[in-house]
Amino acid sequence: MTRIKQYFALTKPGVVLLILFTAFVGMLLSMRNFPQSEWIVILWGLLGIALSAGGAAAINHWADQKADKVMLRTQHRPLPSGGLKTVNVLVFAGILSILGTLILVYFVNVLTAVLTFISLIGYAFVYTMFLKRVTPQNIVIGGLAGATPPVLGWTTVTGQVTPDALLLLAIIYVWTPPHFWALAIFRKEDYKKAHIPMLPVTHGVKFTELHIIFYTILLFIVTLFPFLTGMSGVIYLAGAVILGGRFLWMTFELKRTQSPLLAWNTFKYSIWYLMLLFAFLLVDHYIIWGDVMPRLFSEPVV
Repeated sequence: MTRIKQYFALTKPGVVLLILFTAFVGMLLSMRNFPQSEWIVILWGLLGIALSAGGAAAINHWADQKADKVMLRTQHRPLPSGGLKTVNVLVFAGILSILGTLILVYFVNVLTAVLTFISLIGYAFVYTMFLKRVTPQNIVIGGLAGATPPVLGWTTVTGQVTPDALLLLAIIYVWTPPHFWALAIFRKEDYKKAHIPMLPVTHGVKFTELHIIFYTILLFIVTLFPFLTGMSGVIYLAGAVILGGRFLWMTFELKRTQSPLLAWNTFKYSIWYLMLLFAFLLVDHYIIWGDVMPRLFSEPVV
């Protein structure tokens, strides 16, 4: 792996892309019509959020390097494989984090910069360096930091946090435990070797599967609220019910079959689930407001 690829891998590009997608949807949902004048601030916002998220991911690599060396799925990462030195990673993380924060302060707004910085601290330090190592409820307590991207997108455009933005946050927050615990079941032995107290390690797979079912049911309920509150319409509702029904079916099948492969497939489906759910929100929003493309002007939803 070349040096550039190693630095790029530090940013966890797959995770950052999902963050940017949900942030972008938050931006567009905050406007009644397809944007025109806001494109510059949207691009600055996405850049600042991407750099900050990449910086947090690099700090995560640094904090987890000992565990990564033990775990099969992470042994190839730049630090445990010896491709990069610790000091290089910390400098890189610092540059990305500072640059991302400055871009948000000077080209977007202070509120978005502050919320992004708090999210960075929450993920890179509170979750990675503390919660992850002391409690099997780590992903529940620390999941709030990873649920903020749509709120960051919303505040990028409007400069304020609204109930609709918090509803988007709630969806990702409730989605996080079943998403991550499905992976934790599949990688249980890895977490056990690394002495990380993930729920399947401390309480067993069956107990974790029950928690996955509970949170997926809760997720199904929470995803109905955009329709119930008038934030979205029947197109989103249909998508949420179909996607959520499939997610629920997979979690019950996981409990019935005890299949590690199904746990992996559930984890992969959960990623597509979130992307498609937010895509339905976006399509429904622009059909409701009748400007799928160009009258190309916008006004923030207040």
